[in-house]
Amino acid sequence: MSKICQICGKHPAAGRTIKRRGMAKKKGGVGRKITGVSRRVFYPNLQKIKAVINGSVRTIRVCARCIKHNKVTKAS
Repeated sequence: MSKICQICGKHPAAGRTIKRRGMAKKKGGVGRKITGVSRRVFYPNLQKIKAVINGSVRTIRVCARCIKHNKVTKAS
């Protein structure tokens, strides 16, 4: 199954994690230094829900934001 919201089309986004060491200038140090940058993926918060689509009940993968904003009608 793909990690894509079937309502809004939200999908995984690429990004980076940054490792730092040292003390912040604000706290009396010489500043934070970057020691490593590694690539990572931010995944959408997908949930499987039963929704009414074209009059029939289907299980779809929807992001939590679409559920929260009532963009999908849940089956009861």
